[in-house]
Amino acid sequence: MTQLEIARKGNLSPEISAVADLEHVEPELLRQGIASGVIVLPLNRNRHAARPAAIGAGLRIKVNANIGSSGDAPDSEGVIARLKAAVEAGADTVMDLSTAGDVDATRRAVLAQCPVSVGSVPIYQAAIEATTGGEGIASMSEDALFEVVAKQAADGVDFITVHCGVTRDTSELALKGDRLTGVVSRGGAFTICWMRANERENPLYERFDDLLQICRQHDVTLSLGDGLRPGCLADGSDRAQIAETAVLGELVLRAREAGVQAMVEGPGHLPLDQVAANVVLQKRLCHNAPFYVLGPLVTDVTPGYDHISGAIGGALAGMAGADFLCYLTPAEHLGLPSLDEVREGVVATRIAAHAADIVRLGTRARHWDDQMARARASLDWSEQFRLAIDPDRARARHRPSGDGDRACSMCGNYCVFSLLGNAAAAHK
Repeated sequence: MTQLEIARKGNLSPEISAVADLEHVEPELLRQGIASGVIVLPLNRNRHAARPAAIGAGLRIKVNANIGSSGDAPDSEGVIARLKAAVEAGADTVMDLSTAGDVDATRRAVLAQCPVSVGSVPIYQAAIEATTGGEGIASMSEDALFEVVAKQAADGVDFITVHCGVTRDTSELALKGDRLTGVVSRGGAFTICWMRANERENPLYERFDDLLQICRQHDVTLSLGDGLRPGCLADGSDRAQIAETAVLGELVLRAREAGVQAMVEGPGHLPLDQVAANVVLQKRLCHNAPFYVLGPLVTDVTPGYDHISGAIGGALAGMAGADFLCYLTPAEHLGLPSLDEVREGVVATRIAAHAADIVRLGTRARHWDDQMARARASLDWSEQFRLAIDPDRARARHRPSGDGDRACSMCGNYCVFSLLGNAAAAHK
């Protein structure tokens, strides 16, 4: 049985109990959330992640880091290095988006070495394999696509992004409308190219039951992808985006009925005043399925700083009810991230998630901040470094006063905590 089916029967699996301890919630509350579909526990039965992450209502917002090979960096060693950097920086999950080199070997290496849940996008591998012989994406067979899904599920991938809502009807809304950036999802673009060339419906939509059968067999969680997400502010909340979301909502119900866990992906790029509305709309159309957002970026003019733009949008989205934030790095829209950029992206997104959690979870989340406040008031630098979201960065940036190491160099002898006795009071 899948985790969803176990939970529906009123039973607590060992995995649900273990994750409840990690989340500091009652196991029964976690079981109820999984049973109703408002929480997912991506945990392939063929692989047992050391630190699995439950995603959804009432839980800490989770952060995903995308890694993978590309044509300019096809080696698996670089992928593993980025994996380790992401996990060390605090990513709750990673996704292997490899598009070059030995994709199977890279994925299996990631699965073998990754302590957290791992996701993938099967159509990437299927489309790339179809183009290897120079025939193009149109030559990809439906069976080949489902064979890749089955292979990745058997390998132990915990969740897969599938662009089932990119249908012939919804894609035309994006392509024939007045979008400035058209279709920006690679998986969505692959799907549209295949549909147009073959004059057929999206096989992941048309054969959704076959997809569910594979996922149920291995207990793979579906991440219903936003292939028509807006790629700029001007395209936010348009007909194509909303039409795709409505289709995904229907598929959420079909997945639940089949015993398969499902979450839904969202934008993308959105103006600040549309972020909360998009979350509310997705929750309504998709029956409160966990919501996984890329950013969203709240301005289009931040190359080199897109991790900041995405963190602003992520904090707003999380406060409105989004459950899962995909990181953006400073290299977004510019190139493959360095190890330092991976770390920066993870930490920026963790900041956004925690800021939203303070609102969502109250004292459960703010306890961390209160501890930091006490450490600051008492000028306890070692405790401040321990509590920092990035301890290494905090230590590196610390500049003690020349008059002693009690205060920092900003205020020195005029440190407010020394002047007003706050430091002494904090010790009491």
